[in-house]
Amino acid sequence: MANDFAADPGSEMRSNQAAVADPPDEFASRRPLPNPLFPEGELRNLRSCWDRVQTSFVDEPRSAVKQADSLVADMVARIAEQSRSEREQLEKQWNRGEDVNTEDLRQALRRYRAFFDRLLSF
Repeated sequence: MANDFAADPGSEMRSNQAAVADPPDEFASRRPLPNPLFPEGELRNLRSCWDRVQTSFVDEPRSAVKQADSLVADMVARIAEQSRSEREQLEKQWNRGEDVNTEDLRQALRRYRAFFDRLLSF
């Protein structure tokens, strides 16, 4: 019993994964996300833009669809920029030769996981 890892070689990996992952929560998808992809003011602006696009559909459906495409493309570009920014911050630390400890990497992985989960919730 003292050497459980020897009996199950994968248990060490699962133990390390558990240090990064939160326990599964069957209701997680029903909870509001703690960190929206955009600040509240920008969210209001985006929703307002969408409302204008949707309202314009009655009079100019083709134009409304073009505007919707542009709005979504802009949002996707912003999301991609957020991801690039996260990666660049980590790379700057590494390139300066700073010692990036396991806790820094764990936090980075948690931020990526939260970002990934937000993307999947759409």
